[in-house]
Amino acid sequence: MYVQVFSKFATNIADLSGRPGTFVVAVTLVIGWAVLGPFFGYSETWQLVINTSTTIITFLMVFVLQNSQNRDGKALQAKLDELILTSQAQNKFVGIEKLDEQELRRMSKTLAEKAESKQAPA
Repeated sequence: MYVQVFSKFATNIADLSGRPGTFVVAVTLVIGWAVLGPFFGYSETWQLVINTSTTIITFLMVFVLQNSQNRDGKALQAKLDELILTSQAQNKFVGIEKLDEQELRRMSKTLAEKAESKQAPA
């Protein structure tokens, strides 16, 4: 249950954070903070407000955006797997995202060599 609630929350926040209006609001807040600097004598408290706010927002957004990115990656991989399974492609490519780095590099090199050998000379 918590996973579904967080996924829905993360999707909504990621969608909202990527909108131009959200950027405008963020810029407006920073400009407002900067304008208030002289009224607060550029005090440490004035600086602490922006530093703390941005640190907390950044910290929380890392988790929200990573969750969205992980789900998007898994969905894309599932679509690619389905295309592989329903085409003439070799089924050995289904699930290759789970291979370690060395195995992925070896497979990539093999595929590049195979593609090179299939190119007709110009």
